[in-house]
Amino acid sequence: MFVALTLSLLASVLPASPTGFTVTAERDYQVGELPVALTVTAVDNDGQLVPYFGTAALAGATAGDGAPIASLEFVAGVAKLPAVALGDAPIVITVPASDAGPAVESRWQPDLRRLPGWLSIMPPLIAILIAMLFRQALLALFSGVWVGALFVHGYDPFTALLRCFDTYLPNTLVDADHSAIVFATLAIGGMIGVIGKSGGTQALVDIISRWAKSRRSGMVTAWGSGLVLFFDDYANCLLVGNSVRPITDQLKISREKLSYIVDSTAAPLCTVALVSTWIGFQVSMLEDSLPNAGVGGYELFLSIIPYAFYSLLTILFVLAVAVTTRDFGPMARAERRAHHEGQLLSPNARPLMDRELTEMAPDDPSRAHASTAIVPILAIILFVVFGLYASGYQSLGDEAASAGLRDIIAAANSYSVLLWAAFGASIVAIAMAGWRRTVTVSQALDAWMSGAKAMTMALGVLVLAWALGDMCKNQLSTGLWVISQITPSPHFLPVLTFAISGVIALATGSSFSTMAIVIPIAGPMAWLLTGDASGIDPATVDSIRHATLGAVLSGAVFGDHCSPISDTTIMASMASAADHIDHVRTQLPYALLCALAASLFGFIPAGYGLSPYLSLVVAIVALVAVLVLFGRRVDHEPK
Repeated sequence: MFVALTLSLLASVLPASPTGFTVTAERDYQVGELPVALTVTAVDNDGQLVPYFGTAALAGATAGDGAPIASLEFVAGVAKLPAVALGDAPIVITVPASDAGPAVESRWQPDLRRLPGWLSIMPPLIAILIAMLFRQALLALFSGVWVGALFVHGYDPFTALLRCFDTYLPNTLVDADHSAIVFATLAIGGMIGVIGKSGGTQALVDIISRWAKSRRSGMVTAWGSGLVLFFDDYANCLLVGNSVRPITDQLKISREKLSYIVDSTAAPLCTVALVSTWIGFQVSMLEDSLPNAGVGGYELFLSIIPYAFYSLLTILFVLAVAVTTRDFGPMARAERRAHHEGQLLSPNARPLMDRELTEMAPDDPSRAHASTAIVPILAIILFVVFGLYASGYQSLGDEAASAGLRDIIAAANSYSVLLWAAFGASIVAIAMAGWRRTVTVSQALDAWMSGAKAMTMALGVLVLAWALGDMCKNQLSTGLWVISQITPSPHFLPVLTFAISGVIALATGSSFSTMAIVIPIAGPMAWLLTGDASGIDPATVDSIRHATLGAVLSGAVFGDHCSPISDTTIMASMASAADHIDHVRTQLPYALLCALAASLFGFIPAGYGLSPYLSLVVAIVALVAVLVLFGRRVDHEPK
């Protein structure tokens, strides 16, 4: 009995011996020549899992960079290969003979559907085309999701339609961060409804209008408000748009102009802010992708800020537009309509916020008081600031005592904080309305519900945009395919990285996704450059390296500004109560102009070692010159 027990124990610790292996791909299709994730499972003669621990030799498999994969490690009978470049040759898995069992060899012949790589960019392009032609954001975004599902599900239109409804749309709300944005948006809409019903909005406008008496001061006020809320792009969009809109409406500034100021201040500012909710993600990406850079992630981030040409130029160009009150292209037409005809929206506009909410008035204007607006707005700002600190401090745990403010805010959960702030400010708004007796508690709650319901259209657009972005990122690998098509020369690496990042952000609608895709590829590519090997002097090599990383940060924001599926672009339209397509259409020429200036006077010269500070000066002078030469002041034009 003792011998039998000993043999049984030995058998339990010896690795189980498989008789074969099965290989399954993550998907039943391959996008272009992009690598595919594979899972290899050890099985017995009956095809059942064998809990094998050990190493197997591999032949016929190569990684995405072309290096051969010679072996794989099994844990409990399963081995994963995250990125395998598949060819026509079979993949051979071999385990040599040992005391545990005889030699085992299995072959797997790749037989996946091959999707042409260019199909991966079709869903966002179709969405953009339909949006511009028919001015229907919901239809355009859903069409993009359906076209992507059509490619994924074997070109079966009915199955693709079903998967849109039961998989791709619901999955966007499974994401906790997305759900947090939805509920925060509803809460902020409710807060706005209470403020409007209590008369706080009009009272606040009466106060601010004493200073903001002109179009110039009104637009500068909107721009300055965005600078104050530098710490988070979502909070920036929602607060500035909703707070300043009554003032710009009174000054006959078009909703398109307001949404442009809001959108083109929020994300560019967060990209270069020394402390923001973006900083933790950006620093971690730099540290993970460039562990041998010789400096820490934050120090590297500080060194690339001067090279974030598009972000910096966009912030300054918005100020130039506000100060000169000059516009050109579609924006000039929108401003002319608002100033001369009093139409803040185009005749066919469908704003992403119900008109009833933006025009909500109190039952008794004589009871209105500005404090019912000022206190909730200050409350949401304070809740965000202290919430970021508290959330980050809690996340760091024992390390919080020795951490700096930057590290604490970087560790915060900004989505949770936005939720706390939105609902907290809603409670404050209801309490202030009740204390001032401008409305009853019942009326305040009804106004809150009306405000929340007014956000329905915007949230529908937002959910569809997320679904399309997820389709491009997770199912069709749009960003990776775009990168795989270009091999830049050293001097043009920064400008090409900027262009590629812009295309990926345009297609996916996400700055963060763009950074996550491009930094791990472009960063190491730039750091592989050496003066000896490339024949470029060390100072120029250093400029190329930092400009390439700055190009990723800037390109991600540029693509976002041009993309109708970007969440921040949608939120800017929503908070400004603007038609989303009109916002994208009027912002696009300004974004393209700043991108052109960033490329010609920033990224290309940086590729040859020119100082970024000199490039910024030249670029902003060129932008102001274009504005003066081609822009027109609508308040100086006859009706």
